[in-house]
Amino acid sequence: MKKRMSLPTLLGMKKESRPITMLTAYNFWQARLADEAGADMLLVGDSLGMVEHGFPGTLPVTMEMMITHCSAVMRAQPAAFVVGDMPFMSYEACDLDAVTNAGRMVKESGVDAVKIEGGIDRVDRISAIVKAGVAVVGHIGLTPQSVTLLGGYRVQGKDEAGARKLLRDALAIQDAGAFCLVLECVPDGVAEVISKKLRIPTIGIGAGPGCDGQVLVFHDVVTLYGSFKPRFVKRYLDGGDRIREGLKGYVEEVRSGVFPDDDHSFAADPAVRAALEDSGL
Repeated sequence: MKKRMSLPTLLGMKKESRPITMLTAYNFWQARLADEAGADMLLVGDSLGMVEHGFPGTLPVTMEMMITHCSAVMRAQPAAFVVGDMPFMSYEACDLDAVTNAGRMVKESGVDAVKIEGGIDRVDRISAIVKAGVAVVGHIGLTPQSVTLLGGYRVQGKDEAGARKLLRDALAIQDAGAFCLVLECVPDGVAEVISKKLRIPTIGIGAGPGCDGQVLVFHDVVTLYGSFKPRFVKRYLDGGDRIREGLKGYVEEVRSGVFPDDDHSFAADPAVRAALEDSGL
């Protein structure tokens, strides 16, 4: 059995300039496959609202949904370090809500850390959760839970003012006690500078190669979620096509009588069959 990834090891990977690999996973089998592929970290993202439940965005996701999915991921016993997303309105209102819900996620599911979206406006929440003994990953740039306020799914930090704000946010999140930071949809040069100025690792998604690690959604990597493809996504397998081919083959063989055949059936004892036919029942 592989040794479990730890927080000190992740921090050491930044110091040693070893890229950190992260994938999302939302259930048992996805976690097992991602872990077997060698991912250092798994993120149970609130993106499950879209890719697993068919919602148009992440806002409908609840704490109960997150805990259910996080628990399924942890039952795979991954060696990877597992982070659970704090869903919309589970931490925004007050420190008590933030600590209570972060504690629930860790205690009830067993994940190693929680992730919170937002910059300087979230440092009090991050600090309170860390003081309560829960590890926190920050998330700035494009923050899907605030997409309405951002004016849509847009790259953040394109001008000087925006870039400076991102850097201030990143430093404040680090000072609040977060051990890692996700940078989403940030210009590559901006993300690289932020990464160099931080002591903690950065994980990029649409933020270029200058981050300390990268994350992509499981379904995007293996093409399981529709035809939409963000610019930053690279697809490594046409999984949806392969699955459809297999399912279509099954349907066609059942309809044509090819399946099941003798190789996929349990042979009856002729005497038992004859007795059953002659039973008169």
